[in-house]
Amino acid sequence: MTIFGNVLVVVVIQLHSQLHTPMYFFLVNLSFLEILYTSTIIPNTLRNFLREDKAISFVGCFTQMFIFISLGGSECVLLGTMAYDRYVAICRPLQYNTIMSPSFCFHLALFSWSIGFLNSLVHTIFTAMLPFCHERLIKHYFCEIPHILKLSCKDTQVNEILIFILGGSMTVGSLILTLLSYTCIVVAVLRIPSINRKRKAFSTCTSHLLVVSIFFGTVIFIYLRPTSQSSSEQDRVISVVYGVVTPLFNPVIYSFRNKEFQRALQKVLQKVPQT
Repeated sequence: MTIFGNVLVVVVIQLHSQLHTPMYFFLVNLSFLEILYTSTIIPNTLRNFLREDKAISFVGCFTQMFIFISLGGSECVLLGTMAYDRYVAICRPLQYNTIMSPSFCFHLALFSWSIGFLNSLVHTIFTAMLPFCHERLIKHYFCEIPHILKLSCKDTQVNEILIFILGGSMTVGSLILTLLSYTCIVVAVLRIPSINRKRKAFSTCTSHLLVVSIFFGTVIFIYLRPTSQSSSEQDRVISVVYGVVTPLFNPVIYSFRNKEFQRALQKVLQKVPQT
């Protein structure tokens, strides 16, 4: 369902020229992220439900961890970028096409992907260098850093500091950009005399704010706290939210509730040959 929903978003936006705008360009990037995000952990998790042997190789575990953290970090930065896009659209509408040019949007998206992968590369290398001499049982449904660190027989303080500094800078930085953007948006919208125009302006932001709240809230709770304070059962539930639930509902929250996207979807479906 997650892959179908996000693929449908990408296909509709690509086929409908009226949706070739910066906002939908970032939505395409987000949908690609969600497709890869889900494909990294869910297939192996479903396999573990069906098999008694739930083992994963060392290489497989760290490959999964690297890709998952890369995509999570990229999504974190991309959500901040999307908040900036909404700020320009509402607070500087006459300059929107000039500021959010195709070239600038491409570089913003490239920056989001690059930061996520560089951040993950550092964490993966430093985690892979640790000795693992305890029972190699990961009390989680996929390879996530806090639970891998618990398996090491060496002090993991350096790794935790790296997570706090690098991951914290990226997460908190994106969150601050989002909060600043929406503070300016709220101030600008409150100055609009027309109630209908106020509602329309706020409606373009509510979907993004909902996703940001869920994603940032759960990620900060999991990663920006000491490993010793984490609870395996609690972490599993929370990670399901940002690893499974958010990618599933993002297409619904962002696109299928959007009237402009609904009209585009209807036009695309009308062109599909009836069998």
